[in-house]
Amino acid sequence: MSRHIQITFDAHNPAALSTFWRDALGYVHPAPPGVDLPEGADPLAAWDEFLARIGVPEEQRNTRSAVEDPDGHGPRLFFQQVPEDKVAKNRVHLDVRAAPGLEGEARMAALEAECDRLVVLGATRVRRDEPAPPLSAGFIVMTDPEGNEFCLD
Repeated sequence: MSRHIQITFDAHNPAALSTFWRDALGYVHPAPPGVDLPEGADPLAAWDEFLARIGVPEEQRNTRSAVEDPDGHGPRLFFQQVPEDKVAKNRVHLDVRAAPGLEGEARMAALEAECDRLVVLGATRVRRDEPAPPLSAGFIVMTDPEGNEFCLD
């Protein structure tokens, strides 16, 4: 039997980092428990209202956040606030499949377009690795707004 997984990120600003990954992956912020969000409602605002209603102090309302695949296929991403800075290369990183089925220049062009989109959202481009068949189809290494490395693959 396979297992479902959740990927957890340590973060200084869980709401901001979850918003980056929401937009990067096409995920959504879930509604608070028992809250039915109307179309177009801001889930983060709903969370803030929910947390205020249950008595969570304002300074503790950005200690956690999450995003989910709206289709229910991908893993849930959870963001937890930590006080320490990221000081080394992360030992696990995400590979974002941004050019499925493409090869060569078409693949690299699709990765470059996605790289440009993510830079606008706050990511940083680190480097491009050219295709080296048969072992590598090429990829772009990036970091998210808090310095976590990931690849466009």
